[in-house]
Amino acid sequence: MPALTRTTRPARRGRQSAAGLLALAVPLALAGCASADPADGAGSAGSSDQPSSAETAQATEAAAATARVALTYDGGVVVLDAQTLEQVADLPLEGFTRLNPAGDGRHLLASTTGGFRALDLGAWAEAHGDHHHYWTSEPRLTDVTYAAEEPGHVVVHGGRTVLFDDGTGQVRVLDSAHVAEGEAPARELTTPSAHHGVAVELGDDSLLVTEGTEESRSGVRVLDADDQEIAASDDCPGVHGEAVAADEAVVVGCEDGVLVYADGKLTKVQAPDAYGRIGNQAGSEESPVVLGDYKTDPDAELERPTRVSLVDTRSGDLSLVDLPSSYTFRSLARGADGEALVLGTDGSLHVIDPESGKLTTSIPVIDAWEEPVEWQEPRPAVLALDGSVYVTDPATKSVHAVDVESGEVWKSVQLDVAPNEISGVSGDVEASGTDEHDHEAHDDEAHDHEAHDHE
Repeated sequence: MPALTRTTRPARRGRQSAAGLLALAVPLALAGCASADPADGAGSAGSSDQPSSAETAQATEAAAATARVALTYDGGVVVLDAQTLEQVADLPLEGFTRLNPAGDGRHLLASTTGGFRALDLGAWAEAHGDHHHYWTSEPRLTDVTYAAEEPGHVVVHGGRTVLFDDGTGQVRVLDSAHVAEGEAPARELTTPSAHHGVAVELGDDSLLVTEGTEESRSGVRVLDADDQEIAASDDCPGVHGEAVAADEAVVVGCEDGVLVYADGKLTKVQAPDAYGRIGNQAGSEESPVVLGDYKTDPDAELERPTRVSLVDTRSGDLSLVDLPSSYTFRSLARGADGEALVLGTDGSLHVIDPESGKLTTSIPVIDAWEEPVEWQEPRPAVLALDGSVYVTDPATKSVHAVDVESGEVWKSVQLDVAPNEISGVSGDVEASGTDEHDHEAHDDEAHDHEAHDHE
């Protein structure tokens, strides 16, 4: 395989030195110093081609963590309180915008014109010895933008946030805890050819990255901490999407099954059909089983599948689960205990036991709906956050909060706009995004490691 171009040498866990920051060529203009106001975090940076944003509103201390939900619409982003579903902000943002967790419990990264822009949802925590202090402020679009020709996948895992630029093949690995400060990447490289790809860094600093061109994608390679290849496979036609399961097993989708990277080895798991495409996955650190979609018609303009896949990363087994309805790429999620969740076009949230593969319950949430032909068009979507599951309904401009354990819709709200993308933050200290990046065992309930993907 052609060699990847390494722009910077991987840094060990923790902040980089000032000399390292000066030495790196990054399309960001670092500016400003750390502020004494807790609302300003540890500092901020602005991109020279971005207008200056308003000063952060003064922080208010809260008694507990405040989770917040963000929803895109045609012309902006609406931010809701995850508990009350009350609107706390409406931020104008032009163009088609995608939302990605930044990994610090406070920010999202908006894939928008010019790159990945940090969106502050205004809820966070500060660790003080044996306790935390919780804060809220007005949400805002920051001036921190990681430039990209075609901003693609963002993958958060183990205290690292990895950005993939589909237009150039550039991969940036950032420290999640400081991603919104505009710091230079801890690691940066470029794939031999630009493609719609994805990359994820693991706890031993190994980096899994897809391989392909603008016309086709064929497989993955795994690099060690010094960017030397330690594993590779080209047996993954149409490689697309990723998910991380328990024990850092990584699953990437193919048009004929998946590739599993675990214990230093790449293993092909073949689909039961000659064409069995798994392009969107949802993983959980609570489960060794990865949930994925499953399509079998290579010629369909828009296939509406009624089966999902379950890949056991321990055994390499792939099983299929029949559902009462079809679903879309925004239908997959994982619950707090690793439950496999699928929002069906029948309007129900289907709950699957990932170990047995049994459909355990179906929770009616919204009216039946039909998937639009264009993937950018709004359609119902699902988000698992802070112990609840949130379901959007663009047809009625509404959002619903679901308790999976009780099977109840415990809160609903009507919006002034039709929601499209949905994401959110826990408002708490992320165990995987600490300054030390020690990769010890942790409870990462707020992060599902879903593949943020499309067709």
